[in-house]
Amino acid sequence: MSTKTLPPQEQNRQPGRQSELMPQPQTESATPGSGRLKDRVVLVTGGDSGIGRAVAVLAAKEGADVAIAYLEEDDDATETQRLVEAKGRRCELFAGDLGDERFARQVVRRTVERCGRLNVLVNGAAEQHPQGRPENISAEQIEKTFRTNVFAQFFTVQEALKHLQRGSSIITIASITAYEGSPKLIDYSATKGALVSFTRALSNAVVDRGIRVNAVAPGPIWTPLIAATFNAEEVSKFGADTPMGRPGQPYEVAAAVVFLASDDASYISGQTIHVNGGSVVNG
Repeated sequence: MSTKTLPPQEQNRQPGRQSELMPQPQTESATPGSGRLKDRVVLVTGGDSGIGRAVAVLAAKEGADVAIAYLEEDDDATETQRLVEAKGRRCELFAGDLGDERFARQVVRRTVERCGRLNVLVNGAAEQHPQGRPENISAEQIEKTFRTNVFAQFFTVQEALKHLQRGSSIITIASITAYEGSPKLIDYSATKGALVSFTRALSNAVVDRGIRVNAVAPGPIWTPLIAATFNAEEVSKFGADTPMGRPGQPYEVAAAVVFLASDDASYISGQTIHVNGGSVVNG
């Protein structure tokens, strides 16, 4: 049986461009919306492409207005905006480095200013830089990865807590690497492990405010970050080692995120849903 799951390809810049991927990731399923997030406002970091785009589109399908924060992928972000607006909802775009505390906090404030409120914060922005040997991970790389993947979440959450009311939710995009590790992504795996603990601790810290905090831990999902991280041969085999034998699609993760954001998950907090093609992990 072939181990090829995708055409060989790679991109030479992070976080990558969805418009250049072949085939295009599946952003949306055919399942109709049912108003689970009607008239709520959802802020998605990393919302220009991949999982973030799928979350933004599904949130709009479920009746929410959306704001997305992204680094500098304007074309991808504009396409996400088009897809959200096609659902009859508004989509605000904010470009900048979420590792910069001032920008991260500003994104939350501007979302509230433009949309009138904030009900759901989805923290999905992340970066990863493979290294063949642990000794090759520089201090600069460690700091940059943690600043984007962890520090930014502290900043957005701290600012969001000034606006979130009872019934609101915070959702973190973690990773299977938090549980299984990845020998070439040690610093990235460490950030995702930190986010699982962050989710658990934060959930207990704000439960008395009526705010729920959960995480989703994707396995191999076909997004621009994959082509921007691995070489063409590695990309061609991406996801083949899962029990399902394929990479996941962004819409399959978005379904778990929107479930956690909705009232259907009203008795769930401090938990992680694993969307990973059947890999059994602890936690």
